[in-house]
Amino acid sequence: MGRERKSGSGNGRRKGPWAHGEIERLKRLYGLRPDQQIARELSRSVESVRRMARRVFAGPPRTGPWSAEEVQQLKDYIGASPPETIAMILRRTVSEVEHKIEELRRNRHSGPWSSADLHTLKRLYGTRTNEDLAVILGRTVSEIEEAARSLALAKDKGFRRRRGDGKPVRMPRWTAEEVELLRDLYPDTPNLEIARRLGRTVKAVVSKANDLGLKKSEKRLRQMGKENVRIRYGQARPDEVLHRNLRPAGRPSGEAPAEGAAAPPGGEDPPPEAEAGRGNEEDWGGRQSA
Repeated sequence: MGRERKSGSGNGRRKGPWAHGEIERLKRLYGLRPDQQIARELSRSVESVRRMARRVFAGPPRTGPWSAEEVQQLKDYIGASPPETIAMILRRTVSEVEHKIEELRRNRHSGPWSSADLHTLKRLYGTRTNEDLAVILGRTVSEIEEAARSLALAKDKGFRRRRGDGKPVRMPRWTAEEVELLRDLYPDTPNLEIARRLGRTVKAVVSKANDLGLKKSEKRLRQMGKENVRIRYGQARPDEVLHRNLRPAGRPSGEAPAEGAAAPPGGEDPPPEAEAGRGNEEDWGGRQSA
């Protein structure tokens, strides 16, 4: 499994056997990030990454009804990879994958958002189209847009650049007064509340805080931990997660605010589980990656 023929030299890429850690990282990332990005992170060639992926995901084809776990895995890959790649990872046929995606597209529901769906929205929003998110979450595009505006979410700049979405991302400069307010608020205040105070996105707040070396206080970290446990184990009231966040935005329906665009007033952001590299996440200092 871990052996690979040596080839090339002088390009800074690893050659030869794959370490266990490399293979495990490949399994976590493949299909969720572009092959070229994974290759850079692992210091391997793109072809080497693809060849190893074919090996690690090889196995007897799955048949029959889809399990709940398989459907959840499929949702994670929708919008990040084509059906052919998803089929290889899940060991299903391409037609099965396409049929299940179409089934999810027709399966829409309404009503209060669950904490799990909110967490998924925040986790994936930066690297998926709103149309793909509608399929993943079983919502309409307008519901995705409304929730994203309320939560001050933003698409990743890299994602928008790869898609060639025309308009440049607005990046208004931070004033000295804004920086001072961020310094004062960041240790003890939820990021969504800061974003709304400053009229910026959560991603912009997290990015600037990282640049300034700001950290959450021990008190805030303890609060986050307790809130995460309540949300994870369903101890929060069924609809409080989004009902306390969705406020009239006072703007027409459309994309969530770009970097620096004003966020709607009111509400406090319920922190989901912190995940590495999730710039839209509450109180997480990382940068969201594709």
